[in-house]
Amino acid sequence: MPYVNIRIAGSLTREQKQNIAAEITDTLERIALKPKSYTYIAFDELPDENWAIAGRLLDE
Repeated sequence: MPYVNIRIAGSLTREQKQNIAAEITDTLERIALKPKSYTYIAFDELPDENWAIAGRLLDE
């Protein structure tokens, strides 16, 4: 059973999440031969203040 966890700075719309979930599920079915019903996807949306790149928070 594939489990995909997507962590992203900021937020996505419901439509964006739906499109991403559909694309990933289709890819796993096509390439890994995993039935769509086996694929679980979780979205973790984190505020920019909780992400840092090169020592600087993204909200700076």
